[in-house]
Amino acid sequence: MKTKKILKITAGVIIFITLPSLLLFGFLYFKYNDDIPHGNEGEKAELLAVKMLDALNFDAFEKTNYIEWTFKNKHHYQWEKDKKICTVFWKDYKVVLHLNDTKNSKAYIHSFTAKDDIEKELIAKAIEYFNNDSFWLVAPYKVFDEGTERRLVTLENGDEALLVTYTSGGSTPGDSYLWEFNDQGKPKSFKMWVSILPLKGVEASWSDWIITESGAQLPTFHRLLFFGLEMGDVKGRE
Repeated sequence: MKTKKILKITAGVIIFITLPSLLLFGFLYFKYNDDIPHGNEGEKAELLAVKMLDALNFDAFEKTNYIEWTFKNKHHYQWEKDKKICTVFWKDYKVVLHLNDTKNSKAYIHSFTAKDDIEKELIAKAIEYFNNDSFWLVAPYKVFDEGTERRLVTLENGDEALLVTYTSGGSTPGDSYLWEFNDQGKPKSFKMWVSILPLKGVEASWSDWIITESGAQLPTFHRLLFFGLEMGDVKGRE
């Protein structure tokens, strides 16, 4: 009898914990899950991408040699963009990441140099963090990166949107993002079809912009479903 009672209690606890999560996922799935839209490659898609870069003052971003930000109050970055070096801080770790040649990167724990497997693990983690967290900061400027495909999508309301697919590079090649714009051609949001999310077509805002000291426009916050992604005190200078 005791065994049966324990099993019933255990089953009840499991149902109590998992059922709300399953119901929430089901609600989100039917409300937000979308198929990736069809779009057309060609001159119109290219012009829309250029219009977005013009609206963001791409020239100023290109001249920005140093960018600093903190992602979700967890990972801090000091990115020497001109030198292709980014120093990544989290917990008690620091990694000086050489983006063009990662074997030259160095990892530290409490200011002590990490060695061997620990060093490799910390460098790999820093690369993963940088690829994700920098994308949330500079994604609009990456629409012409090597391995990208651009397609023009006409929305139901008649507006034009830009579907960008990353066929190579980064941590998750194959991901696609549908950019939507305001009247000036500046990005206001994108929808994501990415491997790390079970829901497809989830929307995130790109509306909290600042103009840095260098003139580059960078976001400080994103709204994603019920969550906020804070970028901290964003700085950029030549």
